Amino acid sequence: MHEVVVDIINRYGYIGILLLITLENVFPPIPSEVILTFGGFVTTYTSLRVWGVVVAATVGSVLGAVILYGIGRLMNAERLGRLLDGRWGKVLRLKKDDVLKAEEWFLRHGNLAVFLCRFVPIVRSLISLPAGMSKMPPRSFLILTIIGTSIWNVVLVLLGRLAGNAWEIIVEYLDIYSLIVLVLVGV
Repeated sequence: MHEVVVDIINRYGYIGILLLITLENVFPPIPSEVILTFGGFVTTYTSLRVWGVVVAATVGSVLGAVILYGIGRLMNAERLGRLLDGRWGKVLRLKKDDVLKAEEWFLRHGNLAVFLCRFVPIVRSLISLPAGMSKMPPRSFLILTIIGTSIWNVVLVLLGRLAGNAWEIIVEYLDIYSLIVLVLVGV
């Protein structure tokens, strides 16, 4: 997966980053950590700039989040759960219970959930579904998504730039972070 991400960014620059991050939001198994840290690294040897990578990644993140928010608005938890019992659940690695738990959790935590979940791998994308299902006001959703996503993107792009050729080491540490967070979320 790393090679594909690197190739797309090297070929298409900002547009490649925007498209990859949009896809990453809709299909969480695509690693934003690789996209963003490598995006930061390429600013050290190409005409791409940190601000441009951050803007492209943020626009891509918001587009992906809006797609999932829209799906959430169209579907209630029960209907989405039935959909995930089939092929899509296997592709996305989700189950009906995951949706019901997310909706219940979201109803308790609302706005704070949208903001804070932007820093949690996989969950950062999926939080858009319960936000849509609960009919969270679109303006609040967008503001919290833009702020949280921008912070995540700035941090990872800057880490990639600072790490330079060693950007993959950052990805390894982020994989450990992801595992720890996912275990904590699971518990």
